[in-house]
Amino acid sequence: MPPSIFSIDVEDWFNLSGTGLEPPPSEWDRLESRVERNLRLLFGLLAEGGGTATCFFLGYFAKRFPHLVREAVAAGHEVASHSYFHRLVYEMTPAEFYEDALASRKLLEDISGKPVRGYRAPAFSVTDHTPWFFDKLAEAGYQYDSSVFPARHQTGGLATSRFEPHGIETAAGTIAEFPITVVRVLGTPMCFFGGGYLRLFPYHLMRSMGRRALKEGRPIVFYIHPREIDPDHPRMALSRRRKFTCYVNLRSTRPKIEHILRDFQVLSFDQHMANAARH
Repeated sequence: MPPSIFSIDVEDWFNLSGTGLEPPPSEWDRLESRVERNLRLLFGLLAEGGGTATCFFLGYFAKRFPHLVREAVAAGHEVASHSYFHRLVYEMTPAEFYEDALASRKLLEDISGKPVRGYRAPAFSVTDHTPWFFDKLAEAGYQYDSSVFPARHQTGGLATSRFEPHGIETAAGTIAEFPITVVRVLGTPMCFFGGGYLRLFPYHLMRSMGRRALKEGRPIVFYIHPREIDPDHPRMALSRRRKFTCYVNLRSTRPKIEHILRDFQVLSFDQHMANAARH
């Protein structure tokens, strides 16, 4: 079975974009952080399952917990950027986005001692309203992206028929885009492989849809947040709909990850690209 990609968006329980309730960064220091414990739990699961991951760090958490960035590198995982302060792309100007993405990359490179090549936008907030996104990302020194969600999404989503990894040409160079994996069900693209989708659907359906994507020649892009293996983390006063999407089936996350690591070979983005270049 061809290898797939496992990714972790390194943020905390209060980083819930698009809810209107995510506290401003000026308040994050005073909130209980559970990211250290939860990220280390994920590292442990990956070590037991023989997988490696790409860790998309928020710059804020990299600065606050630089040892976690170094632990990721020491464990063989890739360090990439999830922005600096978790701002939605479509809520920033092109200049603001560029400065945020550049600052995050430079910080992560300083801490990790490694080049940072990859980016993922908070909440997949690349849409038709951000046509400048890839140009600015390339200008900020990135080489690949995994921000495009090619299906309906509550805070993002970009209509496209290109579900496979592909190159996007910009004035500053080519960005390799790895869209979040979707599979057509009755003609509608659907995701089964991360976040609330991973927690909602039964594992046997996820495995079946994953194998279908692999047969189509596409790697599965799995994505997880550290809070999702912490079913007892603090809750926010969300709307009924967002409460469901953010908190449904949290206790299923850990066993599903264990099943994924048993049934699929998972690599980081940089390892996947290196393997592809050799072939």
